[in-house]
Amino acid sequence: MTDLRQPSLYIPHGGGPCFFMDDPRGTWTGMETFLRTLAERLPERPKAILIVSGHWETDGFAFTGGERPELIYDYYGFPPHTYELRYDVPGSPALAAHAAALLREAGLPAGLDSARGLDHGVFVPLKVAFPDADIPVVEMSVDRSLDPALHIAAGRALAPLRDAGVLIVGAGMSFHNMRGYGDPRATEPSRRFDAWLADAATGTGVAREAALIRWKDAPDAAYSHPREEHLLPLMVASGASEAHGEHIYSEIVMQTAISGFRFA
Repeated sequence: MTDLRQPSLYIPHGGGPCFFMDDPRGTWTGMETFLRTLAERLPERPKAILIVSGHWETDGFAFTGGERPELIYDYYGFPPHTYELRYDVPGSPALAAHAAALLREAGLPAGLDSARGLDHGVFVPLKVAFPDADIPVVEMSVDRSLDPALHIAAGRALAPLRDAGVLIVGAGMSFHNMRGYGDPRATEPSRRFDAWLADAATGTGVAREAALIRWKDAPDAAYSHPREEHLLPLMVASGASEAHGEHIYSEIVMQTAISGFRFA
């Protein structure tokens, strides 16, 4: 371990290509500003980024293994220019292979997908946070079992990458009920879940792990996440650290409480 060990992060990725559209009400201004500050929260420029997306589910874990991953415009009904966005970032087949090997050594199923591109849960926030597109990126899937303990274990297995200069990022949304966005009735339930999540995520490793595994017992958990694929990237980021979590982003967006966390 060195002072230059990269942290792991859990960040919101926003709604579709939201940061690259007109936003007269400033709905996404605060989140965009937060994403632009991510590089300032790091000890040095990452050698690579391993990012877990809630928009890619596989049997076992998978990693993008291509040299130049294409973009997957997996959002619908947005302006035509948002389907022409570019983020021509290099991939890292070596990092993908190493990450898959670390998981397999821990007894977890993992493989490579050299044809898979980067979905919007990856390229949209990274285009804001690291606009030069010059840091190699590998995307990691979530396992279809949606088992929180499995994803924490995956993060634990990947933790050594942080000492090699790899930034581990979980990209999702801490509240993800599509019917709740924009509904003022969602504010208080989302606040209750967000308060629990902030308390759980800022604990230390063992206590944090126990709390996050039981996340469905949290206040308004089922309402905040009818399906938990957007929460599981937090489990990976959390599992990659035993240190206290830090609550680095908190905002009401579209009437719902949204948070982000950093793990040293």
